[in-house]
Amino acid sequence: MAHHATAFTIIHLNTGLFSRPAPPVPSSSSSSLSFNTSSCSFFSYNSQLRLSKRNADTWRHSMFVSTKPVLQNEALAFNGKPILTQVPDNVLVTPLPDSSACYLGVSSLETSSRHVLKLGLVRNLRLLCLFRFKMWWMIPRVGDSGSDIPVETQMLLMEVADESPDASPSYVVFLPVLDGDFRTSLQGNSSDELEICVESGDPAVVTSECLKAVFVNYGNHPFDLMKKSMKILEEQTGTFAVRESKQMPGMLDCFGWCTWDAFYHGVNPQGIKDGLKSLSDGGTPAKFLIIDDGWQDTSNEFQKEGEPFIEGSQFGGRLVSIKENHKFRKTKESRSTDAPKDLKQFVSDIKSSFGLKYVYVWHALMGYWGGLVPNADGTKKYNPKLIYPVQSPGNLANMRDISLDCMEKYGVGAIDPERISQFYDDLHSYLVSQGVDGVKVDVQNILETVAAGLGGRVSLTRHFQQALEDSIAANFKDNSIICCMGQSTDSIYHSKQSAITRASDDYYPKDPATQTLHIAALAYNSIFLGEVVVPDWDMFYSLHDAAEFHAIARAVGGCGVYVSDKPGHHDFTVLKRLVLRDGSILRAKYPGRPSRDCLFSDPVMDGKSLMKIWNLNKCTGVVGVFNCQGAGSWPCTQQKQVSAEMTVSGQVSPADVEYFEEVSGTKNLWTGDCAVYSFNQGSMRRLNKDESFDVRLKTLECDVYTISPIKVYDEKIEFGAIGLVNMYNSGGAVESVACECEGSGGTTIISIKGRGEGSFGAYSSRKPKCCFVNSKEESFVFRQEDNLLTVKVVSTTINWDVQICY
Repeated sequence: MAHHATAFTIIHLNTGLFSRPAPPVPSSSSSSLSFNTSSCSFFSYNSQLRLSKRNADTWRHSMFVSTKPVLQNEALAFNGKPILTQVPDNVLVTPLPDSSACYLGVSSLETSSRHVLKLGLVRNLRLLCLFRFKMWWMIPRVGDSGSDIPVETQMLLMEVADESPDASPSYVVFLPVLDGDFRTSLQGNSSDELEICVESGDPAVVTSECLKAVFVNYGNHPFDLMKKSMKILEEQTGTFAVRESKQMPGMLDCFGWCTWDAFYHGVNPQGIKDGLKSLSDGGTPAKFLIIDDGWQDTSNEFQKEGEPFIEGSQFGGRLVSIKENHKFRKTKESRSTDAPKDLKQFVSDIKSSFGLKYVYVWHALMGYWGGLVPNADGTKKYNPKLIYPVQSPGNLANMRDISLDCMEKYGVGAIDPERISQFYDDLHSYLVSQGVDGVKVDVQNILETVAAGLGGRVSLTRHFQQALEDSIAANFKDNSIICCMGQSTDSIYHSKQSAITRASDDYYPKDPATQTLHIAALAYNSIFLGEVVVPDWDMFYSLHDAAEFHAIARAVGGCGVYVSDKPGHHDFTVLKRLVLRDGSILRAKYPGRPSRDCLFSDPVMDGKSLMKIWNLNKCTGVVGVFNCQGAGSWPCTQQKQVSAEMTVSGQVSPADVEYFEEVSGTKNLWTGDCAVYSFNQGSMRRLNKDESFDVRLKTLECDVYTISPIKVYDEKIEFGAIGLVNMYNSGGAVESVACECEGSGGTTIISIKGRGEGSFGAYSSRKPKCCFVNSKEESFVFRQEDNLLTVKVVSTTINWDVQICY
């Protein structure tokens, strides 16, 4: 492992004294000492001592800096407030220079490939956990003590209340990370103790200590804290890159269609054509297509033709070759069918017929769910070996998953790590030769279950991830990959190039109890995932009882927008509020995340909290408000909620939008007030930035509010652009707002550039003289009671320039 030259100091938490960590207990087995050079970020005794001497004065001085961690009386405290108490002697700290951050480390008297060790007591602190409830997926949980922290927690955010009633709270984040060949996670126990799990996933990869096990940081702004923390970790580890530094695939700004829920494994060329045609005919053409599971050349010895289907047997299928199956290629078996000549002909046909810009296809990290068929002509060059996955105790402590249970039963034809680069390059170069533009790569967390004897889960994931990203860069343009089923930190902290990752469990259109859970999980998971990638909020049905609920969530999510409608089964009223006629979307700037006052409440099961998701556009803010109560219960909880419609009240404020200064600009223009437009009510109100208003919603009801800063132009006109009020994310249509003045007492012209068509709306303190759209005068409506100005925008081009003259 390449060690990063970062100066740090190791300190015992209970005394604050510098010391050398206790040496590991020798083992009689020579293999048990294999951790010495690669298992964790260890320093030799001499280098540790040298660093301690060099930094002693710095540390002692920084003890007086309020945001530095203070370590005394068996407690870890920030700003004088204890976060962990009763901290054991074997817990160590590594403070990071020039920041409020540190690493927590642990040591043990035993050498093992898996440790569960105590870090301290957690009580009376509001907390938010993101934990893996299944091996593939995270969900949130809130609480106030260590016993509320689930096994497999990958992010822990705590609120530290201030004694002063008017003061804002502070926040502490715990991020269990990767250290050498070991991966860490957090969990609580019934005694309210916070524990750390350190594991390699390989019995031969062992250690007795892990000095950089958990990254801890402190701040007064939760979203700044996450951003800064992930940036520090990026610099410290060098194993991943933050979202802002990554190339964004072009498909993110296109409306898409995925074949999965439309066809499942029965996807076929004619069905794809039918779906693309019906979307195009309805005025919302898909410019991005995912051909999901069902196109590949596979075999399945566990599904016998003519025998009853066995649930889960589909996960025993294995890849026979890297080419498409008989549905997408003329073969001896399909000569009498309407199958195209090959995948290349089909992709070329649908691109030319329907104006598709991007065609992606699905494949699993190991090729297919069950890997590759061993010794087949098309796969033997990759030396696949049948391996039976083994889950870690942490995964087994939460919720089992049918796909993994079946893979444990049927085995996985795992590709030889020495041949994985060749496999990806062969597969992806073939897809490029067929006109395919990118891939959705699924089943990524499988690596942690097949890592025994291969160096462990972290090492194996690092190797596969690098091979995958190298192949994407070499073969596809535009960083064209969507990652999926990869929410483990093994994958997250090895994401150097991949820019999109699924942020939730699947969308289940047939399960009404999961609709609200889906939206809440997406928003909370995006707090963490959104610092590394653009979270993918998954597909949905536009024709569904919860269609608008999902549509508004995508409108504020800052994510790609794609549906999985069956051909001919669309609600174009919903779709046209998301999609422009050229197939583009109005995507917000950032990953959508919960408002600050939602961070430590449960919008699904507490019976009283609304879910608010905030975002920004170029010139406006936006807040989606959802009632997720009364429809379903979180997995892995003893409490179960009976589904029953309930009305919930809450408050919405312009202050719910973080970083609003990015759109409000300088104070000499901004009045400090905002125009707030309700999509569902079609009404506008004027509020100070810190004022709020009441909202009441029934179960599965929602609304979206565009929030525009009201600015003073030419010292007399107060104006705030709302955007296209026929779109869910109205403000996403506005590209810029500018003012042209013609001298004292002359005409004031406010010019708004944007895109899309429909009805442009704005707050205006007075009725204008006239309005122009692309230099052509158009009629307008000015509503005196709420100062809403609207003008029709019907353009021959997607872009427009509205000029409002006073």
